[in-house]
Amino acid sequence: MALTWNRTVDWDADAWRNEAACRNAEPDLFFPIGSTGLAVDQIDAAKRVCDACEASSACLDFALATNQESGVWGGTSEDERRKLRKAWLAARRRNLAEQREREMQAESA
Repeated sequence: MALTWNRTVDWDADAWRNEAACRNAEPDLFFPIGSTGLAVDQIDAAKRVCDACEASSACLDFALATNQESGVWGGTSEDERRKLRKAWLAARRRNLAEQREREMQAESA
């Protein structure tokens, strides 16, 4: 049996990575080990890079859409993104349900 992987997100859409401020930063900065002690300073330093980044919003959208569980993405920590992702998924489900409802109404009209 062969395993296949279907991407639901275009990882290179809009080429936001080319504009990312972190592109030339040390990658380890964005992937601290832990969330306490010295890791807090590292997270804060990574977020400062994100604060000055024009691609921060696209980066966060990507992280939510692809469920990036580790590191700092779009100026958010792992814990912050978990909370945002719950709300993001709920809004996505609502939008899909509304779209299906509209399609069913259009078919029955």
